[in-house]
Amino acid sequence: MTPPYVAGPLRLLPFPGLMLAPHRVGDPSTGRAFARPYRGVAARLLRWQARGLLRRDDEPALYVHEYTAAGITIRGLVGALDVSRRATRPEDRAVLPHEGIHPAQADDLADRMSEMGLNPAPILLVHNGTARLGELVRTVVAATPEHEFTDRGEQQHRIWAVRDPAVLAEVADQLSGSRALIADGHHRYAAYLRLQRRHPGGACDLGLAMLVDQRATPLFLGPIHRSFTGTSLEDLRGAAESIGMHCESRTQSEAVAALGPSTLAATDGDDWAVLRLEVPPDRAAVEVLHRQLVPALAHGPTSTGYHHTVDDALAAANPRSALAVLMPAPSVDLVQQIAEDDRLLPEKATSFQPKPSLGVLIRSLRDGSDAPT
Repeated sequence: MTPPYVAGPLRLLPFPGLMLAPHRVGDPSTGRAFARPYRGVAARLLRWQARGLLRRDDEPALYVHEYTAAGITIRGLVGALDVSRRATRPEDRAVLPHEGIHPAQADDLADRMSEMGLNPAPILLVHNGTARLGELVRTVVAATPEHEFTDRGEQQHRIWAVRDPAVLAEVADQLSGSRALIADGHHRYAAYLRLQRRHPGGACDLGLAMLVDQRATPLFLGPIHRSFTGTSLEDLRGAAESIGMHCESRTQSEAVAALGPSTLAATDGDDWAVLRLEVPPDRAAVEVLHRQLVPALAHGPTSTGYHHTVDDALAAANPRSALAVLMPAPSVDLVQQIAEDDRLLPEKATSFQPKPSLGVLIRSLRDGSDAPT
């Protein structure tokens, strides 16, 4: 399903940030602090605060968070996203999803956040910022960061808190005409909207978000490969022929080398094939695969697997039971165009990387000090 659209202007507001101690950020065990029972999470974090494992800013701020992982540096504005207004016309939309959501999963996440009294991590948004906004951010990061550390997952972090009213006002002005694409966090975004509908007029009118300027420090957009259980290369060839596309046997090296915006590589673990799709300029290969080719298969698939690496996809291939399909990544511009056209990509079509570690910035729903006016 498509979650509702948030209406502009895009508003990212200051909030009093909660931050885990550096040695807890990126630690796999940290996730357990946000696990069941969810109603006990707030008390758990208070105990952490008493032990010096959590700090809370006394004053609201808009944060500039810069993190580096695997040689890629990302910088974004972290604030409380106003989700209190719904768009009724396409031109009014401020936040653009590009994937659908499962309503039950969004309900579950909303329930969790309500019980925790927290937005435990920001959703990731991307946009093309104005030149003036870029100047403002560069001025901020020219100063000494308030926090600088390397976490347990080897991500390097630098954080600046912006509280100057004049700077905040100019940032708000530069953001007001922006449209942001959801890069990661579609279900959390939908959960924000559910919480806002349940509890309008307070802290739930906002949700934690990180807004990245894709021109300045772009996130890497990688593919998510597929595995299809219950089908075969022969089924794939027959499906391609039935809809007027080409599926040709190739060696592994030839198939992988042919991978491109309209060309997929498929294998059952023994044999390989190149699948050449007819992809219109305003479509992505993953759309054609799921909406034309998969429905034309003679058998299956009985299940679909999603894999972020080629090795994981190939490990799922089996000559007797499963087919792996290596996918190209769509461009960010194409994903933006699809979202602007009010279309959704199939599930797990994009992988924006790197994502920030859990625990760098958290937002309480119990302060009430950052509710919109």
